Amino acid sequence: MPPCRMSIGSFAKGSIARWIDRLSPSCLFFLAATSGGVALAYGELANARVLMAPVVPNPGYLQSVRDPTFGTRFTRITDPGRPLGSGVSCDLAYCTHRYSSSQAWNADQSLLLIANGCHGFCFLDGQTYRPLFHRPMANENECEWHPIDPATMICVSPGAIYTWAPRTNAATIIYAPADYGNLQFGPWKGNPSRDGNRLVVRANNVAGKQVAFAYDIATRKKYPDIDLSALPGTNASCGISPSGRYVLCFQKSFDDRDTAFVFTLDGVELQHWTEHHRPGHGDMTIDADGSDVYVGISKSYPDRYHIIKRRLQDGLVTDLAPHGEGTHASLRNINLSGWVFVSYSGTQAEIALHPHWAPFYQEVVAMRIDGSGEIRRIVQTHNPKSDYWGETHASPSPDGSQVIWSSNWDHVGGPVSDYVSRLSWPQAAAHE
Repeated sequence: MPPCRMSIGSFAKGSIARWIDRLSPSCLFFLAATSGGVALAYGELANARVLMAPVVPNPGYLQSVRDPTFGTRFTRITDPGRPLGSGVSCDLAYCTHRYSSSQAWNADQSLLLIANGCHGFCFLDGQTYRPLFHRPMANENECEWHPIDPATMICVSPGAIYTWAPRTNAATIIYAPADYGNLQFGPWKGNPSRDGNRLVVRANNVAGKQVAFAYDIATRKKYPDIDLSALPGTNASCGISPSGRYVLCFQKSFDDRDTAFVFTLDGVELQHWTEHHRPGHGDMTIDADGSDVYVGISKSYPDRYHIIKRRLQDGLVTDLAPHGEGTHASLRNINLSGWVFVSYSGTQAEIALHPHWAPFYQEVVAMRIDGSGEIRRIVQTHNPKSDYWGETHASPSPDGSQVIWSSNWDHVGGPVSDYVSRLSWPQAAAHE
């Protein structure tokens, strides 16, 4: 069979990058010309090179264009400073999804949530990105999509855990304790377990001490308190692992280090990662061997500014990418196992001066979390560093077919819009 007639799925037991390496130069040219640059987008980290982003005009609102370097089609889905219809309007400065580790789409990807700059929650059609409806939401209430039920969000207010159906605006109280106050979902870094049953709440107990505890929605069971006030430093956030087996808490120590603690559901300490941010700015998933792992950016030696994976149960570290300008890692692709989506900042001039760094700047890159070095370069974001709201914060949909990301589009301090890249994943890439 001629190589150019092979489907990518022909090598279901081998990597996409190895499949591409087997193709003839004429077939590589054919692929790049006809399939949106797949020969350039897929590859091995060891062979990746710095690619200068061409000057590209900012797409119009709801305009779909193709990334000229990687061939990925993307759409600008918000328009800061303008009303978008159906009660949805955006602030002038920014109009974006909430965060890289917060799922923007519901379980069936029929709804897409825009939370920053929307004066509440703005819901878009998850496929066409047209505005559907707006819901007011108090700033102190935190909600995340249920990972299985597309109609439901899991929310925490200062006084209760509750479920909420955005379309009908109906809420159901799950747990409203009289002896705890200031309940928080994380704060802002929480996600439910993979089955949607468990979460971790940070709160103040009746004595005024700050504690965290796991809660099981299905069984209405509250697990024992973890006394955060007894840990060194101050708490930044706590969350449940995807399997629902562990509680991960981040503490800022008095010498300005961000360390992490891993507990059982019953509050027994298993791990204390004493290094600063090793890793941080990341997300959790279930690895191929069934273990819970955290993937993010290390800010400590021996792997400072590398992308690393760390296993919760024993702290084992796997190096995924070398020193670079990675800023945020997302694993919201809960139904596309084995890949992490990394947002890179920086400039072409900076990266070109450091040939041993990861060769990415202002780019979203998906990479295998098995340490093999297989990557997929998704889109160039045209997003020079400005402030927090202007950060890319790339976050994939549950099946990885869409990735939402933010950009000021080459204007430092300019309006920040959201964009969505569309991806197809050959069987070999999605199910190895």
